[in-house]
Amino acid sequence: MRYVLPLVLLLLAPTALLAQEEVGVGGGEDINIPVSPGLEQNTPGSLVELYEPYDDQVVGRVTIPDDKLGVLVQPEGRTWRAFRIQGLYYTAMTVILLTIALLGGFYLWRGTIKLESGRSGRWVPRFGSIERFAHWTTAISFLTLALTGLTVTFGRYLLIPILGHYTYTPLATAAKSLHNWSAIPFVIGLVLMLAVWIKDNIPSRADWLWIKKAGGMFERTGSFHPETARFNAGQKIIFWSVILGGTTLAISGYFLMAPFYFTGVSGMQIGHVIHSLSAVVMIAVILCHIYIGTLGMEGAFDAIGRGKVDENWAIEHHHGWYKAQVENGSTPVEQGTPPATDGANPT
Repeated sequence: MRYVLPLVLLLLAPTALLAQEEVGVGGGEDINIPVSPGLEQNTPGSLVELYEPYDDQVVGRVTIPDDKLGVLVQPEGRTWRAFRIQGLYYTAMTVILLTIALLGGFYLWRGTIKLESGRSGRWVPRFGSIERFAHWTTAISFLTLALTGLTVTFGRYLLIPILGHYTYTPLATAAKSLHNWSAIPFVIGLVLMLAVWIKDNIPSRADWLWIKKAGGMFERTGSFHPETARFNAGQKIIFWSVILGGTTLAISGYFLMAPFYFTGVSGMQIGHVIHSLSAVVMIAVILCHIYIGTLGMEGAFDAIGRGKVDENWAIEHHHGWYKAQVENGSTPVEQGTPPATDGANPT
């Protein structure tokens, strides 16, 4: 019996080789000969290519529903990774630190823009409750988005060396969740701001005079205050930067929050580049906005903090709007003791 099995295999070997030649397997044929997509059903099994015919990437053929898993090599990914690891890091650090340095240098040179006539103690209504709610909703959510986004993006380089992996990991996880959820109030705030302030932020001919003189911010001896309406050109620039930049952030961010639902791998990479660069520009813009509303100008924070401004501030910075308030009988509305000088020291 021990000689029967080898004898049977020896007799069946020629038959197996003949069957192999009939189906075209072996014989030195190339199994990766390319064919046009759609012609595979008319092509012998040995001639079906294993990869899709793309010039810029290597995509294999898969039978599972998720076609994206067939992408084996994508050269664009190396470009995106270089941007993510180096380009974004140095770009963001340069823009943010340069903005802070310029604002600090400007403050040392110019100091706080003081009220020439001092505080009057009489208050003029500036922003209503809905307007202040829209502003603070957008402001708080954006600051949350900025801090959590920077934590996730640069934590590997800045925080891990300080905190260590075990501390940074839960911090990054919490930052990612908080970042995603903060996008909801941010968009709500953007919509409210657009609804309540768009009518006051339409560019006008008077804005050009403000732009040419930079609103008098560089006048150290005697301030120049061009007559403006409710918002001057600088405030309009901030408004449209927030609306357009915030919209770009929201759209690109929601694309990233729903990976591959709207686009493929390349689209996700492009969306990340747009989202991150828009965020860097927005952070720089908001830093300037925070500066002029706090240290940069006496009495400016009262507008959004209290909803009303000192009468002299209204006269000096928004004379056209102040005259309209006088004609409407809205000023002065309250007598009181002039508040402190915002804690800023003049130069």
